Amino acid sequence: MGTSAVILTKKDKYSPEQLLADTIVAAFHSDAALYFYNSKTYTNEGEFLYTTLNINHKSFRGDNESSLIFHIHSINSSSSEFYYHEDLGLDSNESLRQVGHIEDIYGNQELILHFIYEYLKLNPDDYFWIADNDWVYRLEDMQNLKSLPYDRDWCYKNAIG
Repeated sequence: MGTSAVILTKKDKYSPEQLLADTIVAAFHSDAALYFYNSKTYTNEGEFLYTTLNINHKSFRGDNESSLIFHIHSINSSSSEFYYHEDLGLDSNESLRQVGHIEDIYGNQELILHFIYEYLKLNPDDYFWIADNDWVYRLEDMQNLKSLPYDRDWCYKNAIG
């Protein structure tokens, strides 16, 4: 299993439906294809757990295709709990949720750069966290990365320093 990543959002702001809507808009603006079959996973008690989308990008030359699996969790999902504020230099009083789980970033760095940039433009108070990193990306970081020549290793470098 590769390195995963998540969007962090304020707990009281989170809505799976709004994340789905913002994902559609971010995919549209990042020129990515979005595949959503409305397949939902439920608990044994019948409560919604998560739904899965595929976000794809294929170059016009046909030689560079990337695809990521993106999970949108329910409000009550234990997978969305977040406890790593201090590790990431975030305010521990800020109540956050892990939403928008990306299964594996490897090979998808350019797609993720464009998609997350567009997502954060819609949600400037959210963060993007790659699980192996001890920092997060904010909208300002993504704007800075987009202004530079593309570096396929952007997601392995701290944007701040």
